Amino acid sequence: MDLEARLSRFAPSRLLAVASLLCALRSPSLAADGAVGHPVPQNPSFIVVGFTGGFVRHDDARQGPVQLADRLRQAFSNDAYVQVFENRHRKAALHTIVRLLDTDHDGSLSHAEKDRARVILYGHSWGAAAVVLLARELDRAGIPVLLTVQVDSVAKFWQQDAVIPDNVVAAANFYQPHGLVHGRSLIWAANGAKTQILGNHRFDYHQIPVECHDLSWFDRTFMSNHMKSECDPNLWSEVEALVRQRLEAGHILASSPLP
Repeated sequence: MDLEARLSRFAPSRLLAVASLLCALRSPSLAADGAVGHPVPQNPSFIVVGFTGGFVRHDDARQGPVQLADRLRQAFSNDAYVQVFENRHRKAALHTIVRLLDTDHDGSLSHAEKDRARVILYGHSWGAAAVVLLARELDRAGIPVLLTVQVDSVAKFWQQDAVIPDNVVAAANFYQPHGLVHGRSLIWAANGAKTQILGNHRFDYHQIPVECHDLSWFDRTFMSNHMKSECDPNLWSEVEALVRQRLEAGHILASSPLP
């Protein structure tokens, strides 16, 4: 069992105490990008960034955000850069987005490069809160975001994950209401004229149970419903449908012949 697997069984207070240690133990290449082992399309039309929750690795194939990224890569390998980051590597995700948008490689983004940006962000738990924080950072840089999706969003005590900035075209929120850890039930737009809230969608696992496998004792005991939002295939199917809708529309537009 690796170090993170052992630590994932500890209580949250102990996990927070070792967070800095975990970051230090990461390999430099992983911490810098998180995009290990996946081909990057040349000049991708879309940039899709997902975030895992808690202390989950970006490449843990059991996790909903990682599984979704794998499906999107297979379906849109020529059009989209798709990558998952740990929620604490939000700055690395920002740098990656800026690097991909900088198509002339001059070290800065022109108005045209920003206008061409088609960015989609999604995440679970702390990763869902990271989605909103990254959207705000992109807003300050003048970069638009097509879609944000939060799944059982949990903000750290110094964060704010409820208000969607006005550089986001559309946003959706999925949550479950039960347990010691549960997601934000309501998000809203900073500017309703610029951002469409697609819905605050409630999933109740007391009414429609979902079975999750390979949970630690701590997760089963204290975060069972929260973890169900991470493994619920119906929930992630809805997230995928929202993302695919934007990717497929952009693919059709890009492939349509000019009049």
